[in-house]
Amino acid sequence: MKPYVILNAAMTLDGKIATRTGSSEISGPEDLERVHEIRKEVDAIMVGIGTVLADDPRLTVHKINARKEDNPIRVVVDNKARTPIDFRILNDDAETVIAVSSICDENNPDCDMEAVARAKEISKKADVFYSSKESVDLVEFMEYLSSKGIETLMLEGGSTLNFSMIKENLIDEVKICIAPMIVG
Repeated sequence: MKPYVILNAAMTLDGKIATRTGSSEISGPEDLERVHEIRKEVDAIMVGIGTVLADDPRLTVHKINARKEDNPIRVVVDNKARTPIDFRILNDDAETVIAVSSICDENNPDCDMEAVARAKEISKKADVFYSSKESVDLVEFMEYLSSKGIETLMLEGGSTLNFSMIKENLIDEVKICIAPMIVG
C-alpha cells in the first residue's frame, strides 16, 4: 500500500521550476491559495532536502483561514540527514517525518558517523525513517507512510525528487501551474 500522491508544481513558460537564484517562488497569489487549499485536504506534504535548504519552508496551511490542526504531516527525503535542526520544518507547527538513507544508521557497518549524529539530533524533533538502501528507497518509504495512516500526500519536490517519484511510478495525479514568465 502507498498513499495517493499528487505532484504539485509551478513552472515557467520555458519549463523551469525555480529561478536562477534557486527560489521556487514562481506562481502568484491565486496559485498559492490553491496550493494551500490542497494542503488543507491532504494528510502529508513531501519535499526533498534541496527544497528545505533553499527555502526553509514551513509546509503548513497559512495562506488561507486554517487552524493548526489543519496542518498536514511534513515529510522530507534527506539521504544524509542534512536538515538543519533550527529550520522551520522542525518546529512544532505540525508533525514531521524525515527519511534518511542507510548511511545514517549506526547499525550499518558502512555508516557515516557524522550523518548518524545528525540523524540522532533530528530524531529529537521528528520521526526519522531509516531506509535500508544508500539512497532513500521511495517505494519502501511510501509503504511506511501508508502504515502511519497517510492516505493522501502532496509532493512539492524539486526536479530530483519529482523525477525519482515519477521513475518509481509513485505519482497518481499531477497539478501544474504555468506562470507567464521566462527564466532562461
